[in-house]
Amino acid sequence: MSEQSPDLSDAAIQATRLIQTHQTGVWRYLRSLGCDDHEAEDLTQETFLKVLQKPFDDFDRTATAAYLRRVAHNLLIDLRRRQKRQIVTDDIEQIDAFWQQVTTVDQGKEVISVLQECMDSLTGRAQKALRMRFESRKSRQEIADALGVGEHGAKNLMQRAKTQLRQCIERKLRLEDHLSTRKP
Repeated sequence: MSEQSPDLSDAAIQATRLIQTHQTGVWRYLRSLGCDDHEAEDLTQETFLKVLQKPFDDFDRTATAAYLRRVAHNLLIDLRRRQKRQIVTDDIEQIDAFWQQVTTVDQGKEVISVLQECMDSLTGRAQKALRMRFESRKSRQEIADALGVGEHGAKNLMQRAKTQLRQCIERKLRLEDHLSTRKP
C-alpha cells in the first residue's frame, strides 16, 4: 500500500498544478462565451473533473489550454441544450483565435505588457474598480461603497472600463502584429 502513496501524491500534485495554471483562463473563456459568473464557475469545475477522470498528459501549456477550452465549450453546449437555450456561436472562431493568441507562451509577456499599458490609460476610478473586482475579488456592492456610487453605477463603470481595455488591447496587438509581419 505504501508503494501507491507516492503515485497518488504525484497525481494529486499534477492535478493541483493543472488547475492552478489553467483555472482562471477556462473561467474567463466561458465568460467570453456568455456565461454568468456562477455558470462559469460550475462549468470550470466540471471541465477539470471531466479532464481528470482519465489519464491526462500535460505536454504543452498552449495545447493543454486549447484542450481545456474545447472541453469547457462542449460542456457549455450540453448545458444550453438541457436548458433548451441556444448558444450563439457566431463569433466562436474569433474568440478561439483570441484565446489561442493570448495563451501562447511567446505572447504571454507581450499581452501582459499591453494589458498594463491599457490599464494605465484608464481613469483612476476605473482602475480601482477593476483591481478591486479582479485582484481582490470584491463584490459589486463593495466596489460601489468604496467608490461612493450605487451598485448600478459601479456595474456601468466596470463595463465601460472592460470595453475600453478590450478595444485598447485589440488595437495594440493588431498594431504589433502588423509591425512584426512587415518586411524591412
